[in-house]
Amino acid sequence: MAHHPRPFLGLLAGVAAGLVASAAMAAFQSRAQKLLPDEGGDGDPATVKAADAASEAIAGDPVPAPYRKPAGQAVHYLVGGVLGGIYGVLTEYRPAARAGFGSAYGIATAALIDEVAVPAVGLGAAPDEVPLATHFYGAASHLVYGWVLEGVRTLIAGRR
Repeated sequence: MAHHPRPFLGLLAGVAAGLVASAAMAAFQSRAQKLLPDEGGDGDPATVKAADAASEAIAGDPVPAPYRKPAGQAVHYLVGGVLGGIYGVLTEYRPAARAGFGSAYGIATAALIDEVAVPAVGLGAAPDEVPLATHFYGAASHLVYGWVLEGVRTLIAGRR
């Protein structure tokens, strides 16, 4: 049977799956973070710093204090939805992208986001300045994202 890509369905399934996977990732992080040593950093995660940067570019001021956490969560879900949409379309054209039930994509997002993009735009420390436990935490978080992303995408769009 021939495989005919369905990019629109892939996009919708991927975005929906990305939002669910982002929630699963956040739940995992809220538990796993308690296992990490306290590094005494500046306290703001990269998502809040990104929300501040967007707010400063648009409104000229950082996100007001009462809205900082929700703004960071909005960035988390926005990125998760976008990455999910990309994954959904990608899997329609390249089924091998589902490797390891989403594990390969999860690790790729960890590498590209946590290890490259976040430090490159000044939202976090360089990889060599981050404790090894934090790298494992990020990789594990993104593995959870990848697994849930693939599971929900498969439920919506099919094609295993």
